[in-house]
Amino acid sequence: MSRSGLAEPRSLPPGQRLTPVLRTVQYGRVPRIALATWSLRIGGDTLDGEALSLSWADLASLPRTVVRADHHCVSRNTTLDLLWSGVAARTIVEMAPPADDVAHVLVSAARGYSTNIRLEDLSSSRAVFATHLDGEPLSPEHGWPLRLVLPHLYGWKGPKWVVTIDYQRYVERGFWEQRGYHLTGDVWREERYSYQE
Repeated sequence: MSRSGLAEPRSLPPGQRLTPVLRTVQYGRVPRIALATWSLRIGGDTLDGEALSLSWADLASLPRTVVRADHHCVSRNTTLDLLWSGVAARTIVEMAPPADDVAHVLVSAARGYSTNIRLEDLSSSRAVFATHLDGEPLSPEHGWPLRLVLPHLYGWKGPKWVVTIDYQRYVERGFWEQRGYHLTGDVWREERYSYQE
């Protein structure tokens, strides 16, 4: 609080502007997903060399968490104080741990979208595989049934419609990273484009 008794204004990450409503942005059409056949597969360079597949019922049985976080789009729009709920990403990592020398994760979504993130970002205490936004199930446009939320990174690093997590010992650039976006995407460092790497 300031001396006047009013709340201090919050600072936005560099280059961002406030947008009151979370906009829906995606490449291509919104996929239609049937929960009866949907699953989340965790594979790649796992600790035991095996892949794990979670059905919707499996995912729903896991402990839930709630994260209040801002959403920062690389298009420079920021929406404050969104309430995401779902399964902590750490829970998934602990269920199917990576091999000891893994540093990267390729997270893939329905319709061929993927993004590469660092294992340390996926393991953040604020990273969540969200099923709900502001107390309501995600809409298809916002990533139903499962969306990865990484509050400290730009939005493209948190794919909607997640279906696969692949641990990797090497860096494989995802959809937007192949098209000139930054490999890490830290919003506070304004890591937008690959030439900044």
